[in-house]
Amino acid sequence: MLKTIKNEYTKLEGGEEMEYNQKELKKGVKLHTINTDKFKTNLIAVFMTTKLTRENVTKNAVISALLRRGSKTMPSQEEISKELEEMYGASFDCGLDKTGDNQVLKFYLEGINDNFLPQKGEGMLKKSLENLLEIVLNPYIENDSFKSEYVEQEKNNIKQRIEGKIDNKARYSMDRCIEEMYKNEPFGLYKFGYIEDLEKMDGKNLYEYYKELVDSCKIDIFISGIIPNEINHIVEQNENIEKLKEREPNYVVPKELNKELLEKENVVTESMEVTQGKLILGLNVRLREEHLRYDTLIYNSILGGSANSKMFQNVREKAHLAYVASSSYVRFKNNIFVNCGIEIGNYEKALELIKKQIEDMKNGDFTEEDIKNAKKGIIAAIQTIDDEQDTGITYYFGQELSGDNISIDEYKNKIENVTKDDVISIAQNVGIHTVYFLKD
Repeated sequence: MLKTIKNEYTKLEGGEEMEYNQKELKKGVKLHTINTDKFKTNLIAVFMTTKLTRENVTKNAVISALLRRGSKTMPSQEEISKELEEMYGASFDCGLDKTGDNQVLKFYLEGINDNFLPQKGEGMLKKSLENLLEIVLNPYIENDSFKSEYVEQEKNNIKQRIEGKIDNKARYSMDRCIEEMYKNEPFGLYKFGYIEDLEKMDGKNLYEYYKELVDSCKIDIFISGIIPNEINHIVEQNENIEKLKEREPNYVVPKELNKELLEKENVVTESMEVTQGKLILGLNVRLREEHLRYDTLIYNSILGGSANSKMFQNVREKAHLAYVASSSYVRFKNNIFVNCGIEIGNYEKALELIKKQIEDMKNGDFTEEDIKNAKKGIIAAIQTIDDEQDTGITYYFGQELSGDNISIDEYKNKIENVTKDDVISIAQNVGIHTVYFLKD
């Protein structure tokens, strides 16, 4: 039996209502429905979440790529494309994320809703769901092995991606800062893995690993759009869902609060052929309670998360010490990353001024107007969650992983209730962990 866990209604700006339901299909396997008439399409997503480990990080990257190559009934990308074309031009996509100490394999299929088809009752939602689950859960296999041609091609593609990470210097610098902050820890791993691991992989051992992954990972199925009442039955009766085993899902619920604040930050300098220096500061945020993450969002917005922020106004606009000056909050790890693109010779001045902004926040050197602007920006972003189907899915998946289950309205209320004293309290529990500088 399907067990209803949550039912939530949110009034959308255009007058439409969005209904969110969360149901347990089997232990470790959940169905999430976002019922809204705001779109003419249905978006279906399947997320496979597993712990980040050095042993399996590269395997997961290759598996993610292999699954898009073909299934039992659609044994090639050409066959998948042909099937999608016959479904009025439906689209399929997949990706790989690092979310806290987890790695998430993501698969999406978007198709026109049955209500907007030339002939009603074609069952396009059912077909879309069947095809996506077929791709993810019933891959094309030859003699208990992934097809060797596909394996070699995808291993080569992953190798090129790993080698190419150095091409985007801003992204590379951020990854290196994280790597230094989280040495020998899961979050420090590169999400596409490591070239030396690719050599050990073949179609047989990858298929054996894939079966272990499917039996142990956390599986979340999301459906967004106009959803018929019988959707629960459709999903429950799907043959690929039926064959899934119950499991204690092998993933990490992110709850890091009491982060270590160092007396002296780690400083890492790296040289490369660059025309612009990349300066990244990795900050730890020590929180006493989970709800203080909302106060941290306001703190980050004032520090560097908006065009009104101290970083943007003081480091970039007034002092002209940075081409880029911003900060971002990684909620699942309770870190803030300050990101600056600077003239290499301005390193000392820029670093000193960045540290001054962090110190000023501790001393309450910001205004009620700053808080008002921060709230306005964050709430405006929250209100766009419903503008795209994938952002709605991303929001509810984030709630699922964290175990919060905070509705969009509750989220807005928590932001509205943050005070200046709350932000100062956060500021006094922020410390620099790592300074990373990429120069010539």
